[in-house]
Amino acid sequence: MKISGVDIRPGNIIEYEGGIWKAVKIQHTQPGKGGAYMQVELKNLIDGRKNNVRFRSAETVERVRLDTKDFQFLFADGEELTFMDKENYEQIVLQRDLLGDQAAFLQDGMDVIMELYDEKPISVQLPDQIEAEIVEADAVVKGQTASSSYKPAVLDNGVRIMVPPHIGAGTRVIVDTRDSSYVKRAD
Repeated sequence: MKISGVDIRPGNIIEYEGGIWKAVKIQHTQPGKGGAYMQVELKNLIDGRKNNVRFRSAETVERVRLDTKDFQFLFADGEELTFMDKENYEQIVLQRDLLGDQAAFLQDGMDVIMELYDEKPISVQLPDQIEAEIVEADAVVKGQTASSSYKPAVLDNGVRIMVPPHIGAGTRVIVDTRDSSYVKRAD
């Protein structure tokens, strides 16, 4: 499906210069001279390269539709992650760097959505939020009572996040996997 260059939105998958790219960030710019354009930060879904491209309204790009399938994360073995297709129980092994920083949030038995292009996995979507335990939290600095003051903490998966002062080690919390941010205390 062809779309105008100025209609690209974050998360769109497009075909550009013979590759499959995901729009990460966009910025619409209207200079004083000349026509408006869309500045788009693209990430190549095959090899991970990044590229900044300007698209004018007259330019069109091919928007790619990806197939999605439900998978379950089974286990990690070094840099290899093993997933199981929930329909036919076939297993697939992917490299950890395909998930990037989000790989730390994988939990045994977690349901994920895998995006496929020509039957080849190119990205894995984790649930937006997971539950994790705080294993280490810095002490609150006395006198630091501003309501927006957060302190560093470490989750049981090794990820560092910022939490409110009342959260201590041993507390179970809900974390947003997209930006590694604290959401709330788990019930």
